[in-house]
Amino acid sequence: MRAKPAVPLAGKYRLIDIPVSNCINSGINTIYVLTQFNSTSLSRHLLQSYNLSGGFAGGFVEVLSAQQTPDSCNWFEGTADAVRKYQWLFEESDADDYLILSGDQIYRMDYSGLIVQHRESNANLSVAVLPVDQEQAEGFGLILADSNNDIKEFREKPRGKSLLEMAVDTSSLGLSIEESRQRPYLASMGIYVFNRDSLFDILNQNPSYTDFGKEIIPESLARGDIVKSYVFNDYWEDIGTIEAFFDANLALTDYPVPAFSFYHDQFPIYTRPRYLPPSTLLDTQVTQSIIGEGSILKSCSIHHCVLGIRSRIENDVVLQDTLVMGADYYESIEEQVLLKGQGGVPMGVGAGTTVKRAILDKNARIGRNTVITNKDRVEEADRPELGFYIRNGIVVVVKNATIADGTVI
Repeated sequence: MRAKPAVPLAGKYRLIDIPVSNCINSGINTIYVLTQFNSTSLSRHLLQSYNLSGGFAGGFVEVLSAQQTPDSCNWFEGTADAVRKYQWLFEESDADDYLILSGDQIYRMDYSGLIVQHRESNANLSVAVLPVDQEQAEGFGLILADSNNDIKEFREKPRGKSLLEMAVDTSSLGLSIEESRQRPYLASMGIYVFNRDSLFDILNQNPSYTDFGKEIIPESLARGDIVKSYVFNDYWEDIGTIEAFFDANLALTDYPVPAFSFYHDQFPIYTRPRYLPPSTLLDTQVTQSIIGEGSILKSCSIHHCVLGIRSRIENDVVLQDTLVMGADYYESIEEQVLLKGQGGVPMGVGAGTTVKRAILDKNARIGRNTVITNKDRVEEADRPELGFYIRNGIVVVVKNATIADGTVI
């Protein structure tokens, strides 16, 4: 129902806040966001969050959506095609280099180190890479690089013998001996720096190439460009599946040191200021959880959960291993009473309900004495008529859905 970068994260953020904040913290304040799928929510969030013309020294965050032009009537057909279709705009800038990022990853990175290495090595293209183990490597494009960070080969999701041939001695790239044994593969993070001439030339010379990873990187190597790797050895998570999204959110509750933390004075993650009231907890037990501001929790039990802004949890509710995205607005007491009188379900989680290992999307209405536990351990199911799906064993109640009183999922 929304572009992936617009999906809520950690109770109050959106995924797009990660790369935009990384840019701002790296001194980069001229930012375009290229999007085409259900981009209304994403565009609204960016507009309400990032006014860089004031305190950020005249920069901007501008959304560029796919559009019909005299030269093309097609949607974006890939990452490289998206950049090509707006090349006329990017060429108007006097930038020497272009940093290309993904909008659906969680990590904290100062891009200035990558850009400095790119310029000092006179590279045409630099690719940020992450050391990974063999199991992870099968899901990524892999880089074969030497001790000088020169990329020799790129393979997209290799398997078997082809995968084994891509192993490198990552100890020569800054990892310890033990780390290099565990993670001998270099996965492309989908983060690239091109110098100006190289980017536009390779796009113009190869009009049928639509993807940076699968086509542009191999082409750059084939034509003899200087292509460098930049090793990033820290937390990085690609949000490619429901399970990855779910796990990454709940991992934020780990204590005392989560794999990724929003508590960082020098490198904060920005988002939209909402000016919501503090959360209210009435006779409530909460362990290892994140509670978004403006929430109301009444005599309930919350364990290992992330609750988004304006979450309303009623009496005798048990939430465990659950992501609640919260609500876009409040319902008044009068509205709730009227709704109940008409047989409806107020927004939030109703009294006596138990929810385990689930995602409750924005504005979900979960009735009283409902059970959402997937006790039969179903891995995949589609029940759009009932307002939910199951992915990777995780029950996903969709945005604005109503789950009636007494329902068992």
